[in-house]
Amino acid sequence: MILISFDTALNKTYVTLSKDGNILTSKIIENTEDNYHSAFLISTIKDTLKENNLTPNDINLIGIDVGPGSFTGIRASLTVAKVMAQELNIKIVPIESLKILSQLNKTNKDTLVATDARRSMTYVYTNNDNCIKLISIDNLKNKIKEKDYFIITDTSLSQICEIKNSLIYENENFDLGKILNELSLKEINNAINANELKALYIQPPPIFVKK
Repeated sequence: MILISFDTALNKTYVTLSKDGNILTSKIIENTEDNYHSAFLISTIKDTLKENNLTPNDINLIGIDVGPGSFTGIRASLTVAKVMAQELNIKIVPIESLKILSQLNKTNKDTLVATDARRSMTYVYTNNDNCIKLISIDNLKNKIKEKDYFIITDTSLSQICEIKNSLIYENENFDLGKILNELSLKEINNAINANELKALYIQPPPIFVKK
């Protein structure tokens, strides 16, 4: 099975290609002075396939990060995933970004992943609940006091909540693409059709009404 997974929901673009569970190529693309990282998604997918002497028709499955994350990034990857899945008649495995980040915990502590959702809200995931919840910043602070979690978060939320001893994923160079690829294989039974794919945005785009 050829699985291609890509993630533009967070602070970088990740494109990973695997065959029968073995990673063939994994690429990390950062922002440039002229372009947001997701602008390189299509070209990176093409290059990855070409380097492995494969074509889009060889792909059997797509794995994708559906968020929460940036509106621009998620929209880019969802659009590409939908078009590819429809054209190739294959399915997509949707994986939430906080579940991907939770895999960075290599300790025996329970995991708590939290990202800034704006407007004094935060998205939270714990391995005990195994689901993503939208809660207030104050509720997050109380939750952190409940037990000694291994906390994974972003720079913004770490500063807002003054979270100490947390892993700020943006400060490290983790290959989240490989994690997404592995989770996609594990959750292959949750694969969906392109028309079922939905996003988890950190914040919806503003709506302007003409007066």
